[in-house]
Amino acid sequence: MPHSTDPETLTAPSRRNLLKCSAWAGTGIAWVMLGGIPRAFAIDALPENAGHFLFVQISDTHIGFNKPANPDPIKTLKEAIEKIKALPISPSLVLHTGDITHLSRAAEFDTAAQLLGELPAPVRYIPGEHDMLDEGTGKLYLERYGKGTKGAGWYSYDLAGVHFIALVNVIGFDSGKEASLGAEQLSWMQDDLRAVSHSTPIVVYAHIPLWDIYAPWGWGTTDAEVAVQMLRPYGSVTVLNGHIHQIQQKVEGNITFHTARGTAYPQPAPGAAPSPGPLTVPAEQLRTYLGITNILVSRGAKALAIHDTALADI
Repeated sequence: MPHSTDPETLTAPSRRNLLKCSAWAGTGIAWVMLGGIPRAFAIDALPENAGHFLFVQISDTHIGFNKPANPDPIKTLKEAIEKIKALPISPSLVLHTGDITHLSRAAEFDTAAQLLGELPAPVRYIPGEHDMLDEGTGKLYLERYGKGTKGAGWYSYDLAGVHFIALVNVIGFDSGKEASLGAEQLSWMQDDLRAVSHSTPIVVYAHIPLWDIYAPWGWGTTDAEVAVQMLRPYGSVTVLNGHIHQIQQKVEGNITFHTARGTAYPQPAPGAAPSPGPLTVPAEQLRTYLGITNILVSRGAKALAIHDTALADI
């Protein structure tokens, strides 16, 4: 599902390219700026001089979950890993946007590490609330993934001309109440951004959405707007979240907000059930609700091309 430009503004040939791309089975669509003109390509047919790199978002693996919504989340995680390994462009990075485990148990973290160690690229993590259940501090998570991070595990880095910011908004999170980033983390983020040029693409990732999707279920972050205001001066910002186990997207100016499917189980659409939680669907439909997100960065493109792949996709 690309969003690098508005289809209504495309030339007729570009529209035809889009239609062709939409029919390509098993491939993502990437918009690349060539000579100032947006052109659509299948991920496996990108021009060599496009200056692109691919990274993947995976989320909500919930190792240790074993209820009817998905009795075997290890199996579906393995399928997601195979999808990533089969991508026509090898990813440079994998982002895991939280809820690695279901109950924050050491054995669950060990199993996740063994499985995710098969991925063909380095993995960067942030915690979900299910990774912080041990005394509410995330001790086991931080022992594994907290080295070199700040506070409760936030950090930033640069890769291939993109500035990545990993945020933590699950400390003290209670289901049904919105999450928060907190003053300390927001102050750190403000300092971090001072060294980033406004022309640098930025990718922010956190577990709980940084926009208000459905407050009664806690599907939002109370102080997210403070962070968003810091990001508004930048020309290309992509915000990636997990937590809600489904695709939701919003675009505000140069900021695209995108939530990902999980690999463990679905959740109901906002307000479609009395409460959030594992949603049981017919077994033959489960893999259409689970998947991964591919994000393609192309030099000269204003926005990043995002393509969601369901486990059921061929």
